[in-house]
Amino acid sequence: MKIISWNVNGIRAVEKKGFIDWLVASGADVVCIQETKANPSQLSPELLAPGGMYKSFFSSAKRPGYSGTAIFTKTEPDSVEVMGDDRFDDEGRVTIAKYGKLAVISAYFPNSQDAGARLDYKIAFCDAMLQKCDQLVADGFDLVLCGDYNIAHKPIDLANPKANEGNAGYLPEERAWMDKFTAAGYVDTFRHFCDEPKQYTWWSYRFHAREKNIGWRIDYQCVNPRLLAKVKASVILNEVTGSDHCPILIEVE
Repeated sequence: MKIISWNVNGIRAVEKKGFIDWLVASGADVVCIQETKANPSQLSPELLAPGGMYKSFFSSAKRPGYSGTAIFTKTEPDSVEVMGDDRFDDEGRVTIAKYGKLAVISAYFPNSQDAGARLDYKIAFCDAMLQKCDQLVADGFDLVLCGDYNIAHKPIDLANPKANEGNAGYLPEERAWMDKFTAAGYVDTFRHFCDEPKQYTWWSYRFHAREKNIGWRIDYQCVNPRLLAKVKASVILNEVTGSDHCPILIEVE
């Protein structure tokens, strides 16, 4: 099973950049999307069912043009759910598709914003997500938590860690939550396979950051320990353009 995750920074914008052709050619079984910035009523029929191969499921924010997640899937899920908490569902932050005893989660973690203006909301979301994952595992599910976590976990995960210590996405409280999440047993699959530096998933649109590879790794596909043995690959698809993020891919047996 090939699962791709991508923060597209506006699904209508990325449609104009060849998203549908890319998706159909990707061969992915499931594609998790973040920051859709749209609800289904605003989208083309082609985008709702790319290539006639995929079904789509959206969790949209109440605020127009903001946040939102989606899952495109070749196989009809047994069920599709949201977080179950209005604080986060009102911003469309989570879509969960269940296939047998596998849960695939598309999550758009909040940005803590300048001076940590939304840090409390961010950490509340993170803690609720950990609780959700623990509940799924307790219910017998394996899970892949895909998404833009808006956190660079360790110094290796961003180009300029020292200069960013007080900035959103690399705040001590955010990194501490990632420590708590991984200490609970959840595995950052990319780092399981690759310990090399300069591996990023997001680059600012400013200062030619992507050309210079001055970036951050803030997109993850994490799994529970029981599923790890079935994970065959976890890679960054940094050649794919169209957003300030690039897609990431996990292959599960």
